[in-house]
Amino acid sequence: MIYSVLLGLAVSCLLFLYVRFPYFTQDFLFVLRTVEVGWRVNRFGRRSPCYTILDRFTDITRSHPQKPFLVFEGQVFSYRDVDRISNRVANALRERALVHPGQTVSLFHGNAPQYVCTWLALAKLGCTVALLNTNLRSRSLLHCCDCCCATALITDADLAPAVAEVLPSLHMRGTSVLLLFGSCETDGIVNLSAAVRCASEEAPPLSLRRDISIRSPALYIYTSGTTGLPKAAVISHHRLWLMSSLQRITGVSSTDILYIYLPLYHSAGFLAGLTGAIERGITVVLRRKFSASQFWDDCREHNVTVIQYIGEVMRYLCNTPKSERDRDHRVRLALGNGIRAETWEEFLQRFGNVHICECYGATEGNIGFINYSVKTGSIGRVTAIHKMLVPFAFIKFDPETEEPVRDAAGLCVEVAPGETGLLVAKISEISPFSGYVKNPAQTEKKKLRNVFKKGDLYFNTGDLILADRHGFLYFQDRIGDTFRWKGENVATTEVCEILLMLDSVEAANVYGVRVSGHEGRIGMAALKLTDGTEFDRSNTYKHVKKLLPPYARPHFIRIQDELDVTGTFKQVKGQLVQEGFDPNIVQSKLFFLDESKQMFVPMTQELYTSILNGHTRL
Repeated sequence: MIYSVLLGLAVSCLLFLYVRFPYFTQDFLFVLRTVEVGWRVNRFGRRSPCYTILDRFTDITRSHPQKPFLVFEGQVFSYRDVDRISNRVANALRERALVHPGQTVSLFHGNAPQYVCTWLALAKLGCTVALLNTNLRSRSLLHCCDCCCATALITDADLAPAVAEVLPSLHMRGTSVLLLFGSCETDGIVNLSAAVRCASEEAPPLSLRRDISIRSPALYIYTSGTTGLPKAAVISHHRLWLMSSLQRITGVSSTDILYIYLPLYHSAGFLAGLTGAIERGITVVLRRKFSASQFWDDCREHNVTVIQYIGEVMRYLCNTPKSERDRDHRVRLALGNGIRAETWEEFLQRFGNVHICECYGATEGNIGFINYSVKTGSIGRVTAIHKMLVPFAFIKFDPETEEPVRDAAGLCVEVAPGETGLLVAKISEISPFSGYVKNPAQTEKKKLRNVFKKGDLYFNTGDLILADRHGFLYFQDRIGDTFRWKGENVATTEVCEILLMLDSVEAANVYGVRVSGHEGRIGMAALKLTDGTEFDRSNTYKHVKKLLPPYARPHFIRIQDELDVTGTFKQVKGQLVQEGFDPNIVQSKLFFLDESKQMFVPMTQELYTSILNGHTRL
């Protein structure tokens, strides 16, 4: 009798806990996994020298030398293959004294096994590697080499013409330009492909890395911001380990196969993808760039089990023609960020039971979330332990002043549950903010002081997040001068500066507008022309195409007599954003960037309808 009573009480207690705390088990298991990751990384840091991702790669090579590491365009490279090639690259560079331990080397290279081998080689030489966006050109390319103090730039044959445009400037700065694989006839670019082929396959001495600590910079990854030019975020070995542990936390095992098509210069492709795969010791199917039409064929051919995404990618896949083979694949997990709830549901209905793990974080940020509960549309959950380890909050934000709302004491004010607030995270030893290289002004701009008490210091994510009554988090928008299009951040000031280089443009106001059926915001500009000039549709098209990457080009331009400003001379964007590119609302001249005609064309009602219906590609 007594046992029945005790059993009944136990069941009642468990039922009460489940009703009162329905996500307790999921929260608890997630906390255990993240704490375990933190413990491992701290243990790695206490070693002398510290244990790095490179060491993890070396250990896998030693234990599973024949295991496929990279599958690329019909070729298979084992862990041993990649290790030997990277040793040859390292020895070729070392023998010619082209790079030295402690130096920074820029890597300007497309997705390929050679990219991975080059990064590993530079890591073996004790160098910090700056991963350059392959869309960079002219001034932006020079800026990125300058701000990280790169002593050398390594490129590939496809990007050599872009480097050739700035070669004299690079040489004036003392930056050598190297090509390690393939052929190149450009004077001034040192071709070491023959030297790499003949170099020793012995590993460089470990002494080259003896001065590296867990807090030393491993990488510089560039992020756009309000400065108008990319900023180099510092990725220490500590942060590299944490971001590489995403796959471990989300249940990726050593038997999984990962599909990477995102650019390796991006933190998603490199950290969450490549180095995460090394941490797990898995096989990577690498592609030069994304192809919606080839996506599932690649997954089927290579038995891919884990994919990465950004919101746009999932929509592209959902927009492909339906097929009887839509569910004929082995993909079980999708890791990424930026997927809309409606795309999420459509993807699952069409492609089957894939666990979509939506994540949140920034390359330079000190806070992140993972949707481990499979709540559609959510980026994660608020848990007491998370807030205890990494204190964060959602505070009131004034969109007019673009500043946090403060009370009479000058402190920030938290939003109520269910309200959207600006996410800020306390800067501490556990959650540091390393800032941007040679950019103290922008580093300081991301810091928020006197948040909840005088003297405290928080990281300003610049993101507006909503937490519902169950603690689920939902991304709402970005603040400031940056908007997101095609998975890339676009800095309006950079686009403004490019437009103002045109003699006919007196003033420019750049902003992002929403387009039905698309994630993010597409670029639009309001221009005031110089007196006596006309809008040159052809020349403006050529200008933005030459100087801006595709995702940053303004696709809509409106011509105005004056551009509105506030009393403090800040440009007013709100009304412009609301009006968008609707020719029925915008009374001024309105133009659309037409790639087929290679010029800006007048916006008509027919064209507007075609864009909204998805018949005209953006």
